[in-house]
Amino acid sequence: MLTAVLCIYLVYTLVPLFYVVTASTKTNADLFGTFGLWFAGEFNLWQNLVDLFTHQNGVFSRWLGNTFFYSLTSAVGAAIFALLAGYAFAKYEFRGKKLLFALVLGAVMIPQTALVIPLYLMLSKIGLLNTPLAVILPSLVFPPGVFLMRVYVDEAVSNEIIDAGRVDGAGELHILSSLTFRLLMPGFATVFILAFVAAWNNYFLPLVVLSTSENFPVTVGLSIWYASATLGSGGNLLFTVVMTGALVSILPVILAFLIMQRFWQGGLSAGAVKA
Repeated sequence: MLTAVLCIYLVYTLVPLFYVVTASTKTNADLFGTFGLWFAGEFNLWQNLVDLFTHQNGVFSRWLGNTFFYSLTSAVGAAIFALLAGYAFAKYEFRGKKLLFALVLGAVMIPQTALVIPLYLMLSKIGLLNTPLAVILPSLVFPPGVFLMRVYVDEAVSNEIIDAGRVDGAGELHILSSLTFRLLMPGFATVFILAFVAAWNNYFLPLVVLSTSENFPVTVGLSIWYASATLGSGGNLLFTVVMTGALVSILPVILAFLIMQRFWQGGLSAGAVKA
């Protein structure tokens, strides 16, 4: 029964991805005139890619670069802050620790869309609207990463390792960076990839805080093209461009996951050796 449920979930997950792949290979006529979950007679993927990267003077390349910059910067920052906060919650005792961690757990429960309007007002006050920082700074706060790192530090780092470093005269940051970081690499990589995917898929926040096309990420840019495609007057020719753009935007996330796999495996091996 469990295997059957997992197979249903697998089909539910893969069917939309397969539809994006097949739709990206069709002409606009075939997109609406043929079965959606299979390829048409004419393989039009290359022409769709050319149209994608040349439409509106190639602005999609700019959107793709923006998305990569926003996501990479946000993921690195969020993972570092989550590591530091999770390590402090797990290994230090300080006044208000339980209250602060309860606030972190509460932040996990709050939908991020509910915070967009307050963030917009704050960013407006300090003059950061329509800048990359308007997208990056809010993404550095990643409460699920703090929770995950706190749990992982508790399990992966023994107090004896920290005490041994202190006896040898090492400072706290040196202990974290030299003695325990390799033990924490699987957790750090997990938080990084989660934050990267969250920033890559971020739509509502950039839509609200960005106003010029040159600063848009892929999510906002493709949604605008899709809206244009549904208006008629020849705009429906953009449907194949939008589908091809969706396919291209998926590939970096898959690549990031494949790259981070070696850090999971390497970190687990290093932790076994050090322990």
